[in-house]
Amino acid sequence: MKIALLGYGKMGKVIEQIALERGHEIVLKKSSNTPFDGLELAEVAIDFSVPTSAVENISECLHRGIPIVSGTTGWLDHYDTMTALCKEKNGAFIYGSNFSLGVNLFFELNDYLAKMMSKFNQYSVSMEEIHHTQKLDAPSGTAISLAKGIIEHSNYTHWTLEKATNHEIHIDAKRIENVPGTHSIFYSSAVDTIEIKHTAHNRDGFALGSVIAAEWLIGKKGVYTMRDVLDLEKRR
Repeated sequence: MKIALLGYGKMGKVIEQIALERGHEIVLKKSSNTPFDGLELAEVAIDFSVPTSAVENISECLHRGIPIVSGTTGWLDHYDTMTALCKEKNGAFIYGSNFSLGVNLFFELNDYLAKMMSKFNQYSVSMEEIHHTQKLDAPSGTAISLAKGIIEHSNYTHWTLEKATNHEIHIDAKRIENVPGTHSIFYSSAVDTIEIKHTAHNRDGFALGSVIAAEWLIGKKGVYTMRDVLDLEKRR
């Protein structure tokens, strides 16, 4: 499989290593200030760039008919535009706030717990996410996905970085040196706290998941998620 890497920072380099180990070829390593030369050789693209470059990268691939997997967060105000473009061009697109297998299982656990806890009003929910100091967006895309999962299955309606009011989920977003990613959900009452937590030890899980998603996307048309890639939708 010939892969274009759109974004060649720390994540891009880990993706490159894992892709090569799995027998794939890298035909383009693009940073934010370099051209798309070589994109025409790619069978699929993987975007781990920055929020200001993601929309251009996704759009360029869809216009050229190249399937694209994006793990860049912080650009989702344009998500509906990109999915509409994918459908217009009969393309293939996967966006994931997190491609780690463990995190996607954690998403499922979060949804299940939110459904169960919705019956117990004495518990209030809050979240904490910790990432490295180079992460540009806060809260993380993973934290937003977790909050949306709780909102979908409960009486909560919004998330906030500020002090929460009724029907809001407070997210405490922390930035600490050399932390790949930690996400915690707390259900607290006057007598106890229930906590679920996912801790990433390195970037390898994110990178491997994105390569697996790219392998899966080849030959398909449409807009997908990691639930499709991991066949989790049928297990709900």
